[in-house]
Amino acid sequence: MSRGFLLGKFLPPHRGHLMLCDFARTYCDELTVLVCTRPSDPIDGALRATWMRELVPNVRIVHLDRDVPQEPREHPEFWPIWREIMKNVHPEPIDFVFSSESYGGRLAEEAGARHVPFDPDRLAAPVSGTKVRAHPYLFWDYLPPPVRAHYVKTVCLFGPESTGKSTLAKRLASHFHTIAAPEYGRTYCEIFGTYCTADDLRNIVKGQASLEAAAKRRANRLLILDTDRLMTALWADMLLGIRPPDLDAVPEFADLYLLADIDIPWADDGTRYFPGDAARQRFYRICREELEKRSLPFEVIGGDRDGRLKMAADAINRHFPELSGG
Repeated sequence: MSRGFLLGKFLPPHRGHLMLCDFARTYCDELTVLVCTRPSDPIDGALRATWMRELVPNVRIVHLDRDVPQEPREHPEFWPIWREIMKNVHPEPIDFVFSSESYGGRLAEEAGARHVPFDPDRLAAPVSGTKVRAHPYLFWDYLPPPVRAHYVKTVCLFGPESTGKSTLAKRLASHFHTIAAPEYGRTYCEIFGTYCTADDLRNIVKGQASLEAAAKRRANRLLILDTDRLMTALWADMLLGIRPPDLDAVPEFADLYLLADIDIPWADDGTRYFPGDAARQRFYRICREELEKRSLPFEVIGGDRDGRLKMAADAINRHFPELSGG
């Protein structure tokens, strides 16, 4: 049985890395991939190791989280250090060392293995981790789904019911050639009824979080959220008159909130609760106060359907100018 070995920072993993791993997996019987990370890296090392375990199954992934020299000029004992690392992470004999880098030959020599080069001129995938970190949206097509989820920008349509959020979410997704994550609470209430307890709201939060996580991996640079978990906390205020602490502890927020004004008529669609002007005004007020209290970036969107679309698209372009370069 032949054993292969390769290492990298995978900061972040991209198409070139995955092609190298696929090449190596085919070339040998058993492959070990060493994910080398430092505590100071801009992307968490454990996260990158998790990504690699998902992206290259049937491969042994080893995570090295140590501040060790990355180039020979950084330390006079560079090669003895790395020879010891390889012995520790791969005690079995290594037959092949795979690499696209110039150090591959010497690394193979230190391991007592044969060097197998792969696409050193980057013709198959003209990209690098440095380029991705500098311009992730420009190199979007080279990123696998979990890495896209890391970089995707999220815009949440926020505010009371019957303010055109669902319609606007679909139109914004079309405008920006991406997808929208729908409101899980609507689906839940259509199936289980509109009477919601605190446990129902918890189920909605869990569904919304899972829906967003799935959508982030498939979005094109930008993800439009019809709602988010923070909005569910405000629904607890309106429906229950109290907010359970676990619903208030929102772990993640959108990059931008578009607060829908109540300057359009209320319409009943079978899953709505608060038709009166006083209730709508209170709902809008607590939405705005919540965004302000948490110092979250937001803009108010009002007017007719086309006006709201233009205001929302302009706000997104202002807040995320880097997306237009993609």
